[in-house]
Amino acid sequence: MDVIQTKLKDCFILQPKIFEDKRGYFFESFNENTFHQLTGSNTTFVQDNESFSTKGVLRGLHYQTGKHAQAKLVRVIKGSVLDVAVDLRKESNTFGQHISVELTESNKKQLFVPRGFAHGFIVLSDTAIFSYKCDNYYNKASEAGIIYNDKDLNIDWKLNENQFLVSEKDEILPSFKNAILS
Repeated sequence: MDVIQTKLKDCFILQPKIFEDKRGYFFESFNENTFHQLTGSNTTFVQDNESFSTKGVLRGLHYQTGKHAQAKLVRVIKGSVLDVAVDLRKESNTFGQHISVELTESNKKQLFVPRGFAHGFIVLSDTAIFSYKCDNYYNKASEAGIIYNDKDLNIDWKLNENQFLVSEKDEILPSFKNAILS
């Protein structure tokens, strides 16, 4: 597995080694020892989630606050998404900056999003199955988010906004400046 440091501290792209032949392919999608060794993170995942979405579905930007903050390791099983991570750590020199990476069923890339980041994605293919590991259990009372079209973040979601399918809950999220960041 190759680990690529993004411009955001502690946020990594993981590229597995894929073994292909006439029968198909095999790759190790996660190995705790390898993950810890290559990222320097001591994150332990406790919950796996999966979502199915259609083209234009935009989920995010979400995070959990306080002791319920979550790190995530995300990947696409089927289809293609543009995945976005935003650094919300006030002490970070990349506070308020974001990265985006295309995760697809063919490139098998994964993105490690540490605690203290908002996360979201938009489906670029007709459908997508998205999987993520979390290092903390979901807690509804700790839910928080930032509106996907925040002018200060200026995220390029790669689709025209008239193609977006956004939940009512995500449509009313606060701006970056007004978000709860603790």
